[in-house]
Amino acid sequence: MSNLRAILAGCGNMGNGWCRVVKSRDDIAIVALVDVNPEAASAFAARNSLTVPHYVSLAEALAAEQPDVVLDTAVPEARRAIAGTAMEAGCHVLSEKPFATSVAEARELLDIAEHTGKTHAVMQNRRYLAGTRGMRQLIADGVIGEVGMICSDFFLGAHFGGFRDEMANVLLLDMAIHTFDQARFMSGMDAATAFCDEFNLPGSWYRGNASALVVFEMAGGARYCYRGSWSAEGARTSWEAEWRVIGSRGTAIWNGVDAPYAEVPEGNGFLRSCRRVEAGDWQGPEGHAGCIDEMVTALINGEQPMTCSRDNAKSLGMVLAAIESADLGRVVPTRL
Repeated sequence: MSNLRAILAGCGNMGNGWCRVVKSRDDIAIVALVDVNPEAASAFAARNSLTVPHYVSLAEALAAEQPDVVLDTAVPEARRAIAGTAMEAGCHVLSEKPFATSVAEARELLDIAEHTGKTHAVMQNRRYLAGTRGMRQLIADGVIGEVGMICSDFFLGAHFGGFRDEMANVLLLDMAIHTFDQARFMSGMDAATAFCDEFNLPGSWYRGNASALVVFEMAGGARYCYRGSWSAEGARTSWEAEWRVIGSRGTAIWNGVDAPYAEVPEGNGFLRSCRRVEAGDWQGPEGHAGCIDEMVTALINGEQPMTCSRDNAKSLGMVLAAIESADLGRVVPTRL
């Protein structure tokens, strides 16, 4: 498969980044746009210098254009309908996160991908960052020994406006999956259980809860502790979060901006001196470009991309378990 024909469904801001990357490639081209709001599609086309047909119905677009792949950049609530319709029509799907908004939806889409044999992959762009790769390498190389605790802090005051201001569980469902997926990717561990306290800070401009504290038990008994808020003004972290991973022989640190490093104790004494170990220099396309490159290349080669929905379900499962735990007030198992 080469020179993929793509329909982009969902002509809001999220699609702009996808469009820029796709337009820079010669192995995939956007041949049509779909949005329930025709004016949004027209504005998107003008903004991105696209001269392609616009449709309000995905089914109609699929029938008319016969694409190879659908790029799903619509709002999360539309994900099940778009991805399911596309795969049933014989198309692969490359999707924004989250790829579903409930366990039931996720299982339905996993089943559709299985019985249609179509690739369903998800944007997890934090896997394609030098810092994330550096942390993963420090851990995989055994520099800090056996991992026992993973900690991430994510604090920003994000004034989006639009649908996010009205979402329930906005931080967990729309943002935390990035950080949870990073934790899985860095550590090589999946989560078994979640315990979450979800709430709103005073002065929050979000209707739903935009702050959360979560503890996951990971495979092998390690703990992953997440602290986050989307309504925290001042002293903000990076979008990639701030990380501390503690192992049996040392600690790996990444502030989300500079290069990661580890500190490993040497000698004896009450508080031991440490030597610093720098992370390796990962080279590769970063962010959306990196993830789209891997997904498109996998499609062309007939392979499953690293961020296929079967794998990504384990990150989405962390999100949905955290939401369920907050609702029930107790530890719950991950169920994807």
